[in-house]
Amino acid sequence: MKSDAKVRYGALSIGLHWFMLLLLVAVYACMLFSSSFPKGSDTRAELKTWHYMLGLSVFVLAWIRLAINLGSQTPPIEPAPPAWQDWLAKLVKIAFYILMIGLPVAGWLTLSAKGQPIPFFGLQLPALMAENKNAAGWIKDIHETGATAGYFLLGLHAAAALFHHYVVRDNTLRRMLPGRN
Repeated sequence: MKSDAKVRYGALSIGLHWFMLLLLVAVYACMLFSSSFPKGSDTRAELKTWHYMLGLSVFVLAWIRLAINLGSQTPPIEPAPPAWQDWLAKLVKIAFYILMIGLPVAGWLTLSAKGQPIPFFGLQLPALMAENKNAAGWIKDIHETGATAGYFLLGLHAAAALFHHYVVRDNTLRRMLPGRN
């Protein structure tokens, strides 16, 4: 019988995975709920500020996760999936990292181009570019399109995990669940 470490991700990887899910839900929720409040209201502004700060937290943690993933071995899926599924899983993982790094950068660029402050838990981060209202518009469009793609990726990822668990009955999901097998 294989040791737990060989059939599951490490505790740090598992913890970061699920924490990132909660963080991403919070990022999306802040932006969605902010539109429920009138423009200029304190609540709307506070939710947007939380959206910015949590989004930048995703950026920081994505780099940490990437370093951990590159420095550790991925536990094998048993039974092994077809090569095309492996390839698709890698493609989705790359897309997630592009979004987890790219969306916060696009948000930071948008705020910079609008000439707005970039808050991060009591700090004011520097602008990444000079104020440019024209650029702010198209960068924001890219940010919003990427965020919409994020819904699709999250749904695809969750559906694939459940498909593997309940239909294929392999260990794909169990490798990332907290606790013991």
